[in-house]
Amino acid sequence: MTVRVVLPAHLRALARVRGEVSVEIEGRVSVLSVLEALETKYPMLEGTIRDHGTRARRPFLRFFACEEDVSNQPLDAPLPEAVANGREPLLVIGAIAGG
Repeated sequence: MTVRVVLPAHLRALARVRGEVSVEIEGRVSVLSVLEALETKYPMLEGTIRDHGTRARRPFLRFFACEEDVSNQPLDAPLPEAVANGREPLLVIGAIAGG
């Protein structure tokens, strides 16, 4: 399946892409399978979305699927069908912090 992914500007610049990207997924479509495909296609992104050692999501990044925050769900939980079939993108959003 082809999954669409929208990356924040700093990760698009690092990967040297414009707009959203697409990755091919075989089997279950989950945040984990999308991230693995994304890091395979764009190796320069490895360690930017997930920690190199723990493989956990970086603190200031969130994942949204069909307008729902899926950041705290298990990474291998299936994504909604609309994301899996490419109708809706998986959004990787940089959180805003400050005071």
